[in-house]
Amino acid sequence: MSGTADTEQAVSKLVVKETQCPYCSVQCKMSVDELAVPVAGQRRAEYAVQGLPNKASQGRLCVKGLNAHQQVFSSERLMQPLIRRRGELQPCSWEEALQTISDRVQQLQHTYGPDTVGVYGGGSLTNETAYLLGKFARVALGTKYIDYNGRFCMSAAASAGSKVFGMDRGLTFPLSDIPKAKCIILAGTNIAECQPTLLPYFNEAKENGALIIVIDPRKTATAAIADLHLQVKPGMDALLADTMLKVIVEADLVDSAFIKQRTSGYEQLVQQMGSLQLEQAATACGVELDMIRQAAIAFGNAQTGMIMTARGVEQQTDGHMAVRRFLNLVLATGKIGRTGCGYGAVTGQGNGQGGREHGQKADQLPGYRSIENAEDRAYVASVWGVEPEALPSKGVSAYEMMECIHDQRIRALLVMGSNPVVSNPNVRLVEEGLRKLDLLVVADMFLSETARMADIVLPVTAFMENEGTLTNLEGRVLLREQGRAAPGETLDDWVILCRIATKLGKGSWFEFEKAEDIFNELRVASRGGKADYYGITYERLRKEQGVYWPCPSAEDQGEGLLFRERFAHADEKAAFTLGSSPGWNDVSDEYPLILTNGRILPHYLTGVQTRRSPTLSARELENYVELHPATAARHRIRDGEWVEITSAYGTFTVRSRIRESIRKDTLFVPMHWGGIQNVNRATRPELDPVCRMPGFKTAAVRIQPLRLV
Repeated sequence: MSGTADTEQAVSKLVVKETQCPYCSVQCKMSVDELAVPVAGQRRAEYAVQGLPNKASQGRLCVKGLNAHQQVFSSERLMQPLIRRRGELQPCSWEEALQTISDRVQQLQHTYGPDTVGVYGGGSLTNETAYLLGKFARVALGTKYIDYNGRFCMSAAASAGSKVFGMDRGLTFPLSDIPKAKCIILAGTNIAECQPTLLPYFNEAKENGALIIVIDPRKTATAAIADLHLQVKPGMDALLADTMLKVIVEADLVDSAFIKQRTSGYEQLVQQMGSLQLEQAATACGVELDMIRQAAIAFGNAQTGMIMTARGVEQQTDGHMAVRRFLNLVLATGKIGRTGCGYGAVTGQGNGQGGREHGQKADQLPGYRSIENAEDRAYVASVWGVEPEALPSKGVSAYEMMECIHDQRIRALLVMGSNPVVSNPNVRLVEEGLRKLDLLVVADMFLSETARMADIVLPVTAFMENEGTLTNLEGRVLLREQGRAAPGETLDDWVILCRIATKLGKGSWFEFEKAEDIFNELRVASRGGKADYYGITYERLRKEQGVYWPCPSAEDQGEGLLFRERFAHADEKAAFTLGSSPGWNDVSDEYPLILTNGRILPHYLTGVQTRRSPTLSARELENYVELHPATAARHRIRDGEWVEITSAYGTFTVRSRIRESIRKDTLFVPMHWGGIQNVNRATRPELDPVCRMPGFKTAAVRIQPLRLV
């Protein structure tokens, strides 16, 4: 509860009977009551927040969920459109804002072609908005340039799952299966801080005798519950997984029957692994070989087991291959497709799963179809009522869009539900590029760092004020009801897209009266695709409290546990991954330390929402760097003082926190702040060659104190 009240003196009125937390991928259900509390003869509004029973978090809320309402009622909310006049953002009407956008977009496209306009979405948008954003880019604008911030979240795991299993869904098992696993590997995921309402599942697994192994360069709150903590050197996750696999193979702990019947490529993999030297590999990983053996043998021996990865493994320039190496472990031991087993990519953003399924990613169309597949293009074109050849081709990834902007191949950009000036790597290039734009339009609740640079800012509704579906980390589609009226002149994201489309003369493709109408079109557009939502309806979601996809018909119950009998490839087999992944090790005398980043409990993404919550913001007012005492001594750094961290790409400034919980060669900085405290001022722009994920988790840096003496 936020605030207290004497229930006999307080007057309570219901604000929201049911909503969902807007933050992480668990999507916890909750209610919000407004209390008029007597204070010094007056009544002050305070709010009582309560978790509601649901199948994922079972009624639990974390500190972010308990205080999510504070952003909704923030005095900093944008309540009317803004337009830049004489260098300043000033209020304007919706008519002026939309007409200006239409006029300038049409002028730019007439001069430079349709691809001069880009669209940049977000992994917290509802499925309806994400779907419509893809349709808007390709039909209303006719541009190939669309991508979203989920590129920085799930792209490595998504592409790996597609290659190995033939399908990508966050968890291949329901959350309720976690307590049934006898060994759980958590690689590069800090669930205790990032998805804390899931922690009881793992505690229950421990009570049932499970061994938990955490792989992380830091001793995190999640590592605190582990039986084994492998404190891997950043950039060496793939090699660590290979080392574990070789131990399992040499100990004859593989599931030969599963491998023979349900996989391909194993013999070639074993042959290739012959050259791997265990001692040498362990040294490169920075982990004692005995600990690696313990972990590998425990996983191999366990009757049931799971491996889960998150950004620590995935946000690397070999993130795609690193995930696939962990999937080799799953396949070799036959731990998938049965109760208590499977692989899970622990989604970060609220709709990180659904956001990548329905078309706001550069290479995708609704239903997880490929924009490069002729049959997929033809089907979606038929749903949209356009010719297949009218659909643009594949665009580029999120960071590559920033490079296109910097090179002025893109001259106008619409940003919806994201803050790219903070979240992208190599921020200096991003800022320079955005300043070159002829038109920057940002739809947001607040004046984010990106919105402050915009020519036009459009005010949007908050999570309690709009209706739509979101898909949580286990692939369960959930309906978030509208709980309160939209304040001021704010509009739902999808309404804004429809109004711009109408101004552009494309309104006939965007005639929707409510979010459910969009979802019904999405259902048809996804039908027959790998992410098939056709059998899901709002009525079912209200009645059943969520439905798993794939769900091809109204009679289908959806699949919680995937791959029981077959994988999604044409041959119905999963594919082992061959090839080597040497990892990253680019430190030097000039830049001797490894910079890595991540999330912390009170904040979310770039902090635009959580910093508008006084309770959350008070927990962490400013950014910081964690460094080991030996590292601090070597660089003459005192605890709590300001330091400067520099890479080949830029510099940022934060306070120091000296902790023994981190490796001596590694610095950890949270990702939630912009400006001079933005860790991405120093991250590198190199991308994974397959999924185009930036290497957020590994940058060579130096550190020095900021003091006169």
